[in-house]
Amino acid sequence: MAASEPGRSLRRAMGFRDVALFLVVAVVGPRWIATAAAAGPAALLVWAAACVALFVPLAFTVLELSSRYPLEGGFYVWTRRAFGDFVGFMTAWTYWTSNLVYFPGLLYFAAGSAVFVAGPAGRALSESPTYFMVASLAGLGLAFALNLVGLEVGKRLHNAGAVGTWIPVALLVAMGAWAAVRLGPANAFTAATLLPGGRLRDLVFASTIAFAFTGLEAAPLMAGEISDPRRTLPRAVIAAGAVITGIYLLGTLAVLLALPAQVVSGLQGIMQAIESVAARVGVPWLTPLAAGLLVLGSLGGVGAWLASVARLPFVAGVDRFLPEAFGRVHPRWGTPHVALVTQVCGAGLFVLMGQAGATVKGAYDALVAMAVIATFLPYLALFAAMIKLQREPAGPEVVRVPGGTPVAILLAALGLATTLVAIALALLPPADAPRPGWAVAKVVGGSLALVALGVGLYAGGRRRRAAAGVERPGPDTAPRLTRGSAP
Repeated sequence: MAASEPGRSLRRAMGFRDVALFLVVAVVGPRWIATAAAAGPAALLVWAAACVALFVPLAFTVLELSSRYPLEGGFYVWTRRAFGDFVGFMTAWTYWTSNLVYFPGLLYFAAGSAVFVAGPAGRALSESPTYFMVASLAGLGLAFALNLVGLEVGKRLHNAGAVGTWIPVALLVAMGAWAAVRLGPANAFTAATLLPGGRLRDLVFASTIAFAFTGLEAAPLMAGEISDPRRTLPRAVIAAGAVITGIYLLGTLAVLLALPAQVVSGLQGIMQAIESVAARVGVPWLTPLAAGLLVLGSLGGVGAWLASVARLPFVAGVDRFLPEAFGRVHPRWGTPHVALVTQVCGAGLFVLMGQAGATVKGAYDALVAMAVIATFLPYLALFAAMIKLQREPAGPEVVRVPGGTPVAILLAALGLATTLVAIALALLPPADAPRPGWAVAKVVGGSLALVALGVGLYAGGRRRRAAAGVERPGPDTAPRLTRGSAP
């Protein structure tokens, strides 16, 4: 890779507030609140279990490794340091491709919320595949345009998305409390209903709830654009973690207070609850307002993930494992525009493929399952890297796990085991799938195709590196986004 042309490095655009809000909008998915509420009161214990088994290990892993190695590229750098080029590349590749199927699912949720903005007339679109595809592609285009011009502009969508996430949840919590006091809880909260069941739908649901806690590792991918990342990232992770957990638990409780679990939809459950209680309170105008905010929150989530994960192919492209075009940045805005365009085009393709031969709900379920598997595969390497890198000395600037190496290894092992179980559960078809075999085939086939493509790209990259006589970069190096940088 030729040296970057002379130019001024991008100004580090993100401070503590920006990073904390970024993590809230990147992790919190209001749609998971509806998914949880549809499972009944037992979802509250499942949330707590997922927090302990995955979210806490993930938080401490990100805290320690981001302070050990505060380089742009995040866990690509960490896993490459621990296990070498192939594992590092495949970790980055599977994580990057996970967004190709994650974005369509999130955009489907945004489209489902948007029909409530238009009132009863818009509800006719709730079962229209054409509407969901067009709306999803439009939202994807908006997030791309804002992130193309850089984080100085793109972060405004992220920050607005965080507000658009917590305000509807706050309204939901207030309405749920009102419904419980005035009308009584819509669900019975007893020892029997609070205990999770062992049915197929309960097992599939558990993997989705674990997936809802993923995302804290996204901010370190942009360490090169964060002010004092070694100090800012740990503070932001702690603050965002508390907010995220509170939103999920209180939001799920509010839906369960307002609506019977059996009538809650995983795609539109939050808006169903808000609409129902708003009508009873006599403030129906809150429904379109909340719907608009949820759409904003979802678009902010797409923008946040698009901004962070686009840095992964940039880093891998600079290291010559991907075609050299991935290492280019826009001459005016300094953003990895080739990686952004590729990711948007891939996500758009999955919007169309996910809908093939399925209802709107069937397409949504398949997209969620593929996103769960593609996201959790790199988590296996992430937690394993946390264990292996305990061998390396840690300076006084490193944020260590309380209890040191033994506790760090224990937490990483817990996260690793939880990840394996979640992947296995995500392979199971939904209990209400009309064609279970076809549902499983789409999920497994799509996941294997993405992995196989990554292996092929890595092999091609190695051949190009060998032909060019390029040495492997050192483990403590990572490229920075600079204006005018080009292969």
